[in-house]
Amino acid sequence: MPELDPLIHAPARLQVVTTLSAVSEAEFATLRAALEVSDSVLSKHISALADAGYVRSRKGVQAGRRTTWIALTSTGRKALREHVAALRQLIDVVD
Repeated sequence: MPELDPLIHAPARLQVVTTLSAVSEAEFATLRAALEVSDSVLSKHISALADAGYVRSRKGVQAGRRTTWIALTSTGRKALREHVAALRQLIDVVD
């Protein structure tokens, strides 16, 4: 029986991993805009997810400016699938 993942369950982190699940990677600024949070808030969420091995980041230069790209790892994809399965089980018992 799948269980809720407390790391992913936080709304902002859930939004990060679901957004990343649809793409190969996303620019930090794009995620920040999608979540409507500050750099520091997003950075804390990314760090927590990275510490768990759910996301990875890479730095580079695009159009002459430094940027960071974030990607969901296979571990993160598996954790998201299991979390969604647990949510579905909870939802199924609601009238």
